[in-house]
Amino acid sequence: MSAFGKTSTPYWQALPFALVFLLFFVLPLGLIVMVSFWDYNGYQIIPAFTGQNYLDVFDGCIADLPDLCLTFATYLSTLEFGLMVWAITLVLGFTVAYFLAFHVRTLTMQIVLFLLCTIPFWTSNVIRMISWIPLLGRNGLVNDTLLRLGLVSEPQDWLLYSHFSVVLAFVHLYTLFMIVPIFNSMMRIDRSLLEAARDAGASGWQTVWNVVVPLCKPGIAIGSIFVVTIVMGDFVTIGVMGGQQIASIGKIIQVEMSYLQFPAAAANAVVLLAVVLLIIWGLTRMIDIRKEL
Repeated sequence: MSAFGKTSTPYWQALPFALVFLLFFVLPLGLIVMVSFWDYNGYQIIPAFTGQNYLDVFDGCIADLPDLCLTFATYLSTLEFGLMVWAITLVLGFTVAYFLAFHVRTLTMQIVLFLLCTIPFWTSNVIRMISWIPLLGRNGLVNDTLLRLGLVSEPQDWLLYSHFSVVLAFVHLYTLFMIVPIFNSMMRIDRSLLEAARDAGASGWQTVWNVVVPLCKPGIAIGSIFVVTIVMGDFVTIGVMGGQQIASIGKIIQVEMSYLQFPAAAANAVVLLAVVLLIIWGLTRMIDIRKEL
């Protein structure tokens, strides 16, 4: 094989993946950006360049400071959901991954327990969300149990169609996205490092904090990116579990699309993408994933 053939082989191997990436990511994203600068009226899109869609997104946001405009308030609410879900899924995901990696001795049992974690993904997200409604409703199992035990005197309305139910559904849906990368990082840890820490007199918590956590940074970062990016763009979970009463950026985009306001929806989507990319950039600045892997 010639020198040119040897140097070009990797490019030919990467070409199919590059074409798929171009066709299903770069091209649609480019179209969204292009449409975000188009005009529209009540019944059609007008392919004329305008920046009005972005001005409408941030309409009054500067003039109303220190009060929050609709856009800033909605982004703040969405970020709060992202932060709460990230913190809960991180604790749960790390705990489950730690148990599977260090306390389950046999590979067969690890596989069995890991498959149990994936069982919820055998059904659709909508079915998993709806399953919480008969449990958390005023006449649901949770309220009936609380009433029978005498812990409350009347049904609790905050259990369903509230911020609590939205966060609960998010955690139920997306904890596995945190478990998998953290478990993968833990399985790559040299067990002799843990033995050395114990021989040096480190307690269990000291070993976890000073040995396991630093070596799991890539998995934590990847899981965090998965969870935060999904939650930021999710509108179905917030709509169903929030009773269509809680606003989110994804919900605003969905409503604009239902009213055929595609340029406005595209502008909001571009702004949301910029915010998500900023979050990912911040995570990758704290942890160099490529270097750690």
